Amino acid sequence: MKSFPSDYELVERLQKGDVEAFDLLYEKYSGKLYAFGLKYLRSTAEAEELVQSVFLKVWESYKGLKKELSFKSFLFTIAYNDICKLFRTRNYLQKFINDSVADNPHASIEIEESIDYNSFLDRIQQIISILPERQKNIFLKSRDEGKTTKEIAEELSLSPGTVDNYISETLRFIRNRMRSEDVALSLFFTLFFL
Repeated sequence: MKSFPSDYELVERLQKGDVEAFDLLYEKYSGKLYAFGLKYLRSTAEAEELVQSVFLKVWESYKGLKKELSFKSFLFTIAYNDICKLFRTRNYLQKFINDSVADNPHASIEIEESIDYNSFLDRIQQIISILPERQKNIFLKSRDEGKTTKEIAEELSLSPGTVDNYISETLRFIRNRMRSEDVALSLFFTLFFL
């Protein structure tokens, strides 16, 4: 079994942009993350995607990593949040399809074929990417990180009302940008308002 430097040392090196340290952390934890994801997702493709997503987030935030905290806990917290988000998305999507079929029993195949879910998410990400930095940051903390209004307010030294205003304004902005896309708009409401 290969021996690795301590997580403390690897994170310290990674904070300085050391790609080898990143590779070693990936080698050390990717198998464990994959097994963790597979246990809950029951899909090899989704488990592989989970590992990539978690390590992408690590790479994007490497400068802000805290070497004194447990890196392993940090990784598995990200993975857990991603899995929860995926389950919520699946449930919302299924409810949208079920509700639509209840209104029109012949619509099931048509709906499933008409929703290119990945491109829908890409479209949402494109819209979010053009938001002002603070507004985007608050929205992503709420939706991607699952933080409450109170947690975000405390973290950013804002009032909860200000945070709620930013989130509401962002949802309005996304809704207006997607108004012309009927199915996607309906799915958007299902994803974000249930």
